[in-house]
Amino acid sequence: MNQDENNSLGIVEVKTVKLELPDGGFKLESGQNLSEIDVAYETYSTLAAERDNVVFVCHALTGDAHVAGRHKPDDPKPGWWDEMIGPGKGIDTQNYCVICANVLGGCKGTTGPSSTNPATGKPYGSAFPSITVGDMVDVQKLLLEQIGIERLAAVIGGSLGGMQVLEWSVRYPDKVDNCICIGAASSITAQALAFNAVGRDAIKSDACWNGGDYYETGNAPLTGLAQARKLAHITYLSPEIMTKKFGRGQKDGRFEIDSYLEHKGQTFVDRFDANSYLRIAEAMDKYDLAESRGTVKEAFEKAQSKFLIVALSSDWLFPPEQSRELANALLAAGRQVSYCYLKAPYGHDAFLINIEHLAATVKAFLPWVSQGEIEESDRKPVIDRKPDYDTIVGMVKKNARVLDLGCGSGGLLTVLAEERAIAGAGIDINLEDVIRVLDKGFDIFHRDIDAGLAMVPDGAYDYAVLGQTLQFSHKPQLVLREMLRVAKEGIVSFPNSAKLTDRLRFALGGRMPRSGETHLEWYDTRNIHVTTMKDFVDLCRHEGVSIVEEQYIANGSLSNALAGCGLGGLCADLMVVKIARAG
Repeated sequence: MNQDENNSLGIVEVKTVKLELPDGGFKLESGQNLSEIDVAYETYSTLAAERDNVVFVCHALTGDAHVAGRHKPDDPKPGWWDEMIGPGKGIDTQNYCVICANVLGGCKGTTGPSSTNPATGKPYGSAFPSITVGDMVDVQKLLLEQIGIERLAAVIGGSLGGMQVLEWSVRYPDKVDNCICIGAASSITAQALAFNAVGRDAIKSDACWNGGDYYETGNAPLTGLAQARKLAHITYLSPEIMTKKFGRGQKDGRFEIDSYLEHKGQTFVDRFDANSYLRIAEAMDKYDLAESRGTVKEAFEKAQSKFLIVALSSDWLFPPEQSRELANALLAAGRQVSYCYLKAPYGHDAFLINIEHLAATVKAFLPWVSQGEIEESDRKPVIDRKPDYDTIVGMVKKNARVLDLGCGSGGLLTVLAEERAIAGAGIDINLEDVIRVLDKGFDIFHRDIDAGLAMVPDGAYDYAVLGQTLQFSHKPQLVLREMLRVAKEGIVSFPNSAKLTDRLRFALGGRMPRSGETHLEWYDTRNIHVTTMKDFVDLCRHEGVSIVEEQYIANGSLSNALAGCGLGGLCADLMVVKIARAG
């Protein structure tokens, strides 16, 4: 493997291994057996001496093991995820050894319908048995064990690859440290099933189909396979991107979208096999994480990995709500999970095309595997310690579970982890802050707190903290209710709009007070609902909430002295209040 100047992995090679199977062969979930299995795979970068730095990549329905680099210098394109994998990229090969294998049932070197059946000496064709996502994962585990890998630092995949990630997490919970599932679900929707059904009919209606035994006829069902691919490709793109790229444009009397799909169908039949397409699509159709495990939540109860679930905004093959349901189930099962919602105009294919933010998110989530080589001073993040941090820390018990609402870049979580050894998680709407929090090692939900906290189970945390965020909220009542649903106690800090200097500025100068430490003018502040301690007490009384403790934070010795005399409401800059449900 020779790295090139563009941080690509340069020239790579595909390897093939014959699996060492037990007597009787490999037993499939269908009950049938395969007496021999070859697996094609590629590896990138160096395996650590401890063999603990392996990231296994699971490919989607029509992918293969060639995930990065080029096989030859004149290859027109690199591997299908070359932008994600390499030095300094999302999966950084300076830290990780990456492995990707062609799935069972494929047509790129791993045993599938076009492979030779040892019993007949001819291609399997229609005799190749049905396979499942579980079978694919079992074969991947056998491969890894045979090449000396007992445990994975991470497993990652999108679409069908994401389903394989989920299966890894529940089938081999003690073998994977981190799971990254992108644009996937515990099962596909009825709409997706319908598209796949029409695609199957297109292949099987082809005059050259011959019941699946077409290899020796010299005529494969290429027309039907191209039609199936064209239909599937429609589901991979969003309506917005199709309108932007093609609209109703025509060339030579033909709609441009028609020509585009024709090209996609033709290039696909040049590289893929119809039987493999049917077997792998069938495995995706039948996959149901909850089947035989009760519910999705129950399926995750034995999982031990840390999870990152990524939703793609314009994906209508695996809609974002399905990713959110996965994350919710993981939270309900008590697993460590982060959820990220990426604005991706390309639809389902966005995880292959538009990966700038995806790469940054993945890189932040994956832990350093070479921390021993990093100076201690470089590991410790620089924290902008806000004036309410010390007071909040004083209200939190050691080893507590803390949810920080509107957590920003994770400064408070970091301080609480260092000084109170808390198990912390955050929620924030800003993607850049989400990435920063992931990089600090905390779980985070990428979400607007004004939309509620439905993904968080009742009583999941000891404390929910709203640090100088209440005034930015559109729905402070909802936020207050939700934080005391998900936590035993809440801690709220907010600027004191009743401060004497602010009152004087308004009364004598006729001008709105400037906002907080940044002294923003009224037209620059993000404040929506400013409040005072009396207003907040009234709100709590209305909501049936008890004030457990209140603290005043004042700048300057005089203000502090006055606060100590019981005049905190007049001189405090910030109020910090611990609350709980009455009774």
